Amino acid sequence: MVLLCLLAVEPAAAQQSAVCNADKLPSMIEGFFQLTTALGIIGLAVVWQANFLIDMFTLSPDQKKGLKRHKRSALKSAVVLVVLGPLYTVAGSMMGLPLAQCVNLVPW
Repeated sequence: MVLLCLLAVEPAAAQQSAVCNADKLPSMIEGFFQLTTALGIIGLAVVWQANFLIDMFTLSPDQKKGLKRHKRSALKSAVVLVVLGPLYTVAGSMMGLPLAQCVNLVPW
């Protein structure tokens, strides 16, 4: 039973460092995360400004409530997008995850 466990776990342990051992893969992952975070923040700015513009021409209280909900939803999404990378980097390093040890997901 112990021999079976050792044989089953060893290939999985060897695969864990495959991302870190690749030549350009960690930097590609970092670049992709930085790009998507930047696009998300730009998207938030566009949505936020569009909501303010639409809000100027909206007369109905129900429509104004919907726009407020939409602004809050966009802000929550941007906060999650900005916080998720650093949180994974810190928590992953503390938990010993192999990807967090060689890939820095902090967007700045």
